[in-house]
Amino acid sequence: KMTVKAVKMPCSAPNVYTKVPDGGWGWTIAFAFFFVEALTYGIIKSFGVFFNDLMESFDETNSRISWIISICVFVQTFTAPLSTVLSNRFGHRFVVMAGGVLISTGMVTASFARTVVDMYVTIGVISGLGYCLSFLPTVTILSQYFDKRRSLVTAVASTGECFAVFSFAPAITALKEQIGWRYSLLSVGVLQLSIVVCGSLLRPIIIKEQEEVKAQPPEEPTETKYMLENEQTRTSIESIDSGVEITTSPSNVPGNTKAEPKSEEPKEHVQILVENNSTLPEPKTKLLDFSVMRDYSFICYAFFGLFATLGFFAPSLYIIPLSLSLGIGKDHSAYILSAMAIAEVFGRISAGWVLNKKPIRKIYIELICVVLLSVALFAFPFASEFWGLMTCSIFFGFMLGTVAGTHIPLLAEDDVVGIAKMSSAAGVYVFIQSLAGLAGPPLAGVLVDTTQNYSSAFYSCAAGMVLGAVFLSLVRPCKAGLCQRQQPRAEEGAAEVVPDLPDDFIEMDIGKAENSGKGCD
Repeated sequence: KMTVKAVKMPCSAPNVYTKVPDGGWGWTIAFAFFFVEALTYGIIKSFGVFFNDLMESFDETNSRISWIISICVFVQTFTAPLSTVLSNRFGHRFVVMAGGVLISTGMVTASFARTVVDMYVTIGVISGLGYCLSFLPTVTILSQYFDKRRSLVTAVASTGECFAVFSFAPAITALKEQIGWRYSLLSVGVLQLSIVVCGSLLRPIIIKEQEEVKAQPPEEPTETKYMLENEQTRTSIESIDSGVEITTSPSNVPGNTKAEPKSEEPKEHVQILVENNSTLPEPKTKLLDFSVMRDYSFICYAFFGLFATLGFFAPSLYIIPLSLSLGIGKDHSAYILSAMAIAEVFGRISAGWVLNKKPIRKIYIELICVVLLSVALFAFPFASEFWGLMTCSIFFGFMLGTVAGTHIPLLAEDDVVGIAKMSSAAGVYVFIQSLAGLAGPPLAGVLVDTTQNYSSAFYSCAAGMVLGAVFLSLVRPCKAGLCQRQQPRAEEGAAEVVPDLPDDFIEMDIGKAENSGKGCD
């Protein structure tokens, strides 16, 4: 059966399935991923509510305050390979729980910061490392629990950050007016400690194909069959038990006996032994597989992520300062950010629903969404009042949801690397994104300080998104080209392997023994 476990195990042991369950404990993983998203990316995107408070308290410019989130995102993405290695070595549960402790520690310590440099270390480095250790292992193990429903489940579960932005932005704004920004930041850090609970729910999954065992005839025990076959063919029982090859016993002379053809039942039983023994030595798992870097389609997809990241975080950081510069009040500015988050929820669910349809080329749907996201970024500078900015934010939020909720799970598709290399590919992919995560917000801040216009920040994001669309459009052609070049080599390799182990190798050995017996007679 598909979802029946091979053995009943305790709560801390891995789940064993005969094939990808598309459910089971995966629903609990999806529930945990929802809250991990809310307490990681949801907090990062809501950090814009502290922006003006930090500028006033530390008397710093836009660009220097922007470095807080920039360093955080850089550390989060730069340490992605480390997250992959630790997950493969110690398990996803332990790594995510450790990440939750780091996130909470960094945020709580940041509430006592006296300079912006203290913020760089606490939120940027400490919490940034925690974000990486918490998010990436969770989305990786969630992808392993689902196959047909992977796109839809991941998209719905990733809406956690959208609900977080929708609720956190107004709540933190109201909380700041009551207790100040420092105690508000302290409260956020304590709340993020609940990631440890989410991490404790992550149980690893093992997929083992169900073995089909041939039923033996009841009238004759298996041991008796081996003895009869040994007596008639002069072969050793040990050679049969090894499941590798049937050889003539050295103590017997082939001419003294005449080998007779056997029925198919012993042959089938021996072949089952061959298959079972061949699965016993399990391959050693690589902590990090860099072979994905030789895949041209993955390289193009990584460059897409590199440039697209420029447009992921800056709009959320600068939407409130932009609205304030247009004369919109603080409360209405918070509503704009919340509306963007709600639109992102619908975007993620819609993208998951569309990508769950078959047959469909998911990489092309992603390309269309990225192009429309670029249009949304270019539209922000043309908004001059509340409703215009609200419209742009809703459109941007919806399109951001279609891309942000699917770009990492798409690594598991065959058009990129496939599910087998998903874990290593995710680590390398997010690592490459780190460069854009480091440069994106400060670049936008420098442009704002230079031009004295927040619209320039959105232009830089749009330019990066357009470049990302160009590289995304090359992913499928690169994969198709690689397949065409590798196919002849695969056929040649198969042609060489076939003569080494013919399907009827047992019959050939018995036939040789029979011919030898006849010759001696």
